[in-house]
Amino acid sequence: MTPNFQPRDPDFEARVRSSFERQRVMKTIGAELTKVEAGWVEIELPFREDLTQQHGYLHAGISTTIADSAGGYAAYSLMPSGASVLAVEFKINLLNPAKGQLFRARGRVAKPGRRLTITEIEVDAIDGDNVIMCLMGLQTSMCLPGESDTPERG
Repeated sequence: MTPNFQPRDPDFEARVRSSFERQRVMKTIGAELTKVEAGWVEIELPFREDLTQQHGYLHAGISTTIADSAGGYAAYSLMPSGASVLAVEFKINLLNPAKGQLFRARGRVAKPGRRLTITEIEVDAIDGDNVIMCLMGLQTSMCLPGESDTPERG
């Protein structure tokens, strides 16, 4: 179920997608932003053997990475134009081994705020019709008004 939030920026989707495109780590691991709604983001990552740990499961650091971005961008979707987002805390539970052909991270805003936003984050491991939640957690993101979302180059 997707939330029903009113974004403060009517161009939130373009802003979220543009920011995601600048995330080099997402390009490095092959993650794709597949859904952007006000307060809701999904990111998909196809299985890659070079992203596994010693047992052949997707490494927890990788599943946490896509969960972190999904939660942060869900929060960012409700922030005003001209602001930037920064995760300040998250708590992750690893529920099952991340074994599948595709991994889908979801970020859903649970409580928006002017400065801090709380999101629920999850990652499912998908193998054909078999879908198993392998990660769930909570994230707190901070709105940085007036701060550029583009890094300074010096």
